[in-house]
Amino acid sequence: MNLRQALANVVVAAAVAGLTAAGTSYALLRHAGLASHLGLGAAHTTPEQARVEQIMRDYLTKNPEILVEMTNELDKRQAAEETAKQQKTISENADKIFRSPTSFVAGNPNGDVSVVEFFDYNCGYCKRALPEVVKLVNGDSKVRLVLKELPIFGDDSEAAAKLALAAIKQGKYFEMHQKLFSEPGKADKEKALRVAKELGLDADKLQKDADDPSVKQALDESKDLAQKLGLQGTPLYLIGDRVVPGAPDDLYDQLTKNVAEVRQKGCSSTC
Repeated sequence: MNLRQALANVVVAAAVAGLTAAGTSYALLRHAGLASHLGLGAAHTTPEQARVEQIMRDYLTKNPEILVEMTNELDKRQAAEETAKQQKTISENADKIFRSPTSFVAGNPNGDVSVVEFFDYNCGYCKRALPEVVKLVNGDSKVRLVLKELPIFGDDSEAAAKLALAAIKQGKYFEMHQKLFSEPGKADKEKALRVAKELGLDADKLQKDADDPSVKQALDESKDLAQKLGLQGTPLYLIGDRVVPGAPDDLYDQLTKNVAEVRQKGCSSTC
């Protein structure tokens, strides 16, 4: 291996390890497979190691665009790995994701395409996305909207989520779901009970039903799925096995596009 080849290996290793030229060390040389080639010991820096490091620094300083290329390539690889991991998770947990008896289904329960949403009532992006999601359901009579309560913003969010799930037994879940998002103020137990009364629900029964084991099961199941999917925040949408994170400005267009693709091409999992 000549010095130019050695340098190339170090640059590749830097990309893989996510390091910059300034952070180059013996560990990087070892990762690149150069330590033994250059006769370097694990505990000492030799003149030859210092020479290689200086060459690499000089080369990258003169050609900084390589760092951009490295970063872009690393991002692409990480994104591909994350997508593959999510696809595997979706396939292995399809029943819990798409057909769990603990999740409320809005729209057409017998629809041909499932759109799954993970959300928190105190999530600003979820609130902003609500009209687009409702628009999708109202505009496509064959969409199943599977709603996954994922209270990640503390005890108030969890209290609101429990009462919302309890509303299923009184047949007003989706109405309460929309009202919790559209009404001003933080979602908590007080707000949820007020909204429930405005919708004509029995508040005492609602609070009793919120303690039902099935409610805890629904929340635990959503948290488990979110962890397996590597969810970084809410909302997260699964359209079949397609993933749309967050609430992009073109959310409605992305949802309808993915619905059309799943309807036409199907999906790899049993979605």
